[in-house]
Amino acid sequence: MIVVTGAAGFIASCLIKKLQAEGATKLVAVDLFNDKDKKKNLESLSNITFVEREYFFSWLSENKTDIELIYHIGARTDTTEFDRELLWKLNTDYTKKVWQMCSEYKIPLLYASSAATYGLGEHGYDDNHDIIEKLHPLNAYGDSKNEFDIWALKKVAKGEAPPYWYGMKFFNVYGPNEFHKGRMASVIMHAYNQIKQTGKMKLFRSHNEKYKDGEQQRDFVYVKDVIEVLVWLMHHKKNSGLYNMGSGQARTFLELVKATFLAMKKEEHISFIDTPTDIREKYQYFTEANMKKLRSIGFKKEFYTLEAGVKDYVENYLIQNKYF
Repeated sequence: MIVVTGAAGFIASCLIKKLQAEGATKLVAVDLFNDKDKKKNLESLSNITFVEREYFFSWLSENKTDIELIYHIGARTDTTEFDRELLWKLNTDYTKKVWQMCSEYKIPLLYASSAATYGLGEHGYDDNHDIIEKLHPLNAYGDSKNEFDIWALKKVAKGEAPPYWYGMKFFNVYGPNEFHKGRMASVIMHAYNQIKQTGKMKLFRSHNEKYKDGEQQRDFVYVKDVIEVLVWLMHHKKNSGLYNMGSGQARTFLELVKATFLAMKKEEHISFIDTPTDIREKYQYFTEANMKKLRSIGFKKEFYTLEAGVKDYVENYLIQNKYF
């Protein structure tokens, strides 16, 4: 039995479908299932056990001997959320409880960390355990994720850990099943919608003299690559630790939007607007995952290029209004 939390969300719903395609027959989906838009991500799937988030820990206690692995993907992922109490409750304390139960019941665990933990990248973007306590995230969301990573490594040092575990530092993931994410959806989805409606795309202006408008760079990674890695790690069952989950190559927002226009077969019309003041001081101008660690333990498959990923996403999902 494989458990996936945050199951109705973007990455987790794609993961569940991938697991079914790989032959998994006993899947348990954990989430708040009162969001109609999110639930659409799972509507095409069958033979899944659904567990409401508030009952998950009691359910886990009753079914602990049957569980092969827990993918803890569920979290409060809004990077503009300022309610630290809420973020710590959902992202830090809840994950601590998952970790403690997996440790006690000897259940392997893969959980969602975030590239937001790296802040401005003062210490690079290396998934090195030695730098975790030195990191300075730019927002409360990143803090909540980094706080858990620090806590988990201390538990590992005490021998209080699941039999194997992976903390995945997700970079800028994009792809199908993010229709419900609103403001937090990928730039590609926002670009597609703007271009479809107006024939134009507005990007955030740079407020950093080191970067020209549109040349802010992020590590954009296609969700299909992400779920390939997550399933591979389930079978790998060794080399526990924190791992970056990006493409390994920073690309500009201009390149991303140009690829979107191309995939839509539209003429380019790009302009710039000021970055919203509520995120301007917390804005990452550059991220790039160092992927050597994941490669060193044996993951060999090549990732989608940005152009190939955008083309597949736009042509096969967005234009067709199709779910993964």
